[in-house]
Amino acid sequence: MEPRIRPLTDHDRQSWEGLFASYAAFYQIQVPTGGFDSVWGWIFDDHNDFWCDVAETDGQLIGFVQYQLMHRSLGGTMVCYLSDLYVEPTTRGSGLGRGLIDHVLDFAQTNGIPSVRWLTQESNYPARALYDTYTPKSDFILYSVHVESS
Repeated sequence: MEPRIRPLTDHDRQSWEGLFASYAAFYQIQVPTGGFDSVWGWIFDDHNDFWCDVAETDGQLIGFVQYQLMHRSLGGTMVCYLSDLYVEPTTRGSGLGRGLIDHVLDFAQTNGIPSVRWLTQESNYPARALYDTYTPKSDFILYSVHVESS
């Protein structure tokens, strides 16, 4: 059966959390206490431009894409930031990752958003092979500084 991409619903919490935990494990990141609740809250907050759509086949979630709007000051526009993309390992190479990216590109086009951006690890070669079919990687380097809260 062909996977269907649809918005996440309240009934998907357990399956989404499992996929999200697998996504975090792939990047060797431990989701902090309350992290799942925070992200879940962003998705369902009508005042927060953060969305999650899932890929489903035979009633099972097999992937997700989470994306948000962000300001691009040099362009004076909003851009769409594809923050998270995950596909179950057993379905990788099936075109599902491309389908989820294309879903976000369609969202951007429909909403007049001029570009979609995302990051991945330098060593994520299988994903980069897909991403490189959209555009060459940029020359920008990400800096990420952890700041302790007071």
